[in-house]
This record gives sequence, structure tokens and C-alpha cells, in this order.
Amino acid sequence: MSKITIDDVEYDIEQASDVAKEKYASIRYVDELILQKNNELQIAQTAKIGYSNALKRQLTKGDTSGKNS
Repeated sequence: MSKITIDDVEYDIEQASDVAKEKYASIRYVDELILQKNNELQIAQTAKIGYSNALKRQLTKGDTSGKNS
């Protein structure tokens, strides 16, 4: 039995109409997208921290030659 809670009310999805089941499937799909995007955001934020730290190291070394070291 699949149940979902909306506004503190529990509903049995298996007993719902086909239209309601489609809406539920859409919500689950969007939840997966949100999870994926949040994971991508975490990766991007981690990369930004790494790039910022690398830039800071380069700037504190006084290296303005443009060469990678």
C-alpha cells in the first residue's frame, strides 16, 4: 500500500484515480530532479571552493605570469 501525506493528511495512492496517480508520479519525478540538481549544486560549490583556494594560493605567491604551476 503506497501512501502519501499532504498537509498532514495521509492518502492511499493505490485507491486514487488515474489522474491522481499521474499527479503523484509527476511529484515523484520532480522530487528526483530536485535531488539531482541539489547534488549538482553541491558539486559546483565544492569545485568553486577548490578554484578559489587555488586562486588564493597563486595570488599570495605573487605569480602574475599567467603560467600554471
